[in-house]
Amino acid sequence: MSNVFLFIGTIAPLPESGRLTGMFKHPVSVPLHLGSEGFAGDAQADRRVHGGPEKAVHLYPAVHYGRLAQAFPEATSWLKPGSLGENISSPTLDESRVRIGDVFRLGEARLQLCQPRSPCWKIDARFGVDGMAAYIAEHHLAGWYFRVLLPGVVAPGDTLDIVEPGDDRLSLAQALQLWHSHRPPPLALRQLAATPGIATGWQRKIVERSDWLERHATRPSPLPAFHVKPERD
Repeated sequence: MSNVFLFIGTIAPLPESGRLTGMFKHPVSVPLHLGSEGFAGDAQADRRVHGGPEKAVHLYPAVHYGRLAQAFPEATSWLKPGSLGENISSPTLDESRVRIGDVFRLGEARLQLCQPRSPCWKIDARFGVDGMAAYIAEHHLAGWYFRVLLPGVVAPGDTLDIVEPGDDRLSLAQALQLWHSHRPPPLALRQLAATPGIATGWQRKIVERSDWLERHATRPSPLPAFHVKPERD
C-alpha cells in the first residue's frame, strides 16, 4: 500500500518560448473520474508523445526530487511533487519496487504499469536549466505510465495498492538498465518485449532495437534518446 497525492492540469505556455505544455499540475482536492485516457480535467499538449490509453496516468516517485535538487540547485525551489507533470506522487514507490504488468487498485479504478516515462525536452524549459532531461534519462529517474484497466472514481486520500503482481523477472529499474545498456543481449531485449502487460509502443521499440543489434553485431549501438525539441511546429 502506498499513500499518494493526485495532480491534474490544463495546457499552459512554457516560460520564454511560449510553447504549450500540460506539465503544470495542481493538487486534486475533490473526487475525479479516471477513464481510459486519464483523469477528468487533465490535459496533454503534444498528443504525439503524451497521453493516450497506454500513457493514461503518470506516476513519479517523490524520492527523485531530492536527487534532482542536488544536481540542479538553481531549480530547488520549483522541484516538488507535481512539478514534473505527474498525476500521482508516491513517497514510497520507485522503479526498484515495481514491474511491468503490475496491477494496482486506486479508489474504484484498476491500473496496470505498462512502460517507463521517457523524459522530454520540456523539462529543461519548464525549470529554466540545461541538462535535467538528460540527467533523468541517464540516471533512470523516469517514473512510469499506467493504462486504465477499470475506470472509476478516485479521491484524494485513496491509496495505491498492488492487487496482481506482474512478471517477476525484472523490476522496472532493471528493465530500464537493460534498455539503456550500450549493447544489451538481443535475447534479453526480446524477453523484455514479451513481458505480459507491456505497452505496445515500447514493445515495438525494444523489438526494433533487438533486430538492429542482431543485424549489426560489430557496429556501435545507438542509445535510446528522450524526446528532443522539434525544430518547428
